Amino acid sequence: MPYNEFLADRIKRLLLEQKVFFEAKKMMGGLAFMVNDKMCVGVIKDELMVRIDPEIYEASLQKPGCHIMDFTGRPMKGFVMVNAEGIDMDDDLAYWIGLALHFNPKAKSSKSKKKS
Repeated sequence: MPYNEFLADRIKRLLLEQKVFFEAKKMMGGLAFMVNDKMCVGVIKDELMVRIDPEIYEASLQKPGCHIMDFTGRPMKGFVMVNAEGIDMDDDLAYWIGLALHFNPKAKSSKSKKKS
């Protein structure tokens, strides 16, 4: 199943409204939004993928629609998935994107460096 393009458009609109420079990249069967060359948020099927501060990870899992990101069979600490229940309203989507943008400056880049 391809990713939800309507959700991707909502994310793009919110990022543009906040004047955030981003790059959209197809990966993991979905679409990832890279901010400062780091994965920030994304869409996998019909769900929002969010990279958040590990310090608020457990508390975030208590929010409506939020669950562990484990599509590979192993939970990815610091990443959560949010289904339609948690992002149906624009304010809810903006909340999750805000968490990801707040953590982004502290997140480590997984960008590989080319050897000379």
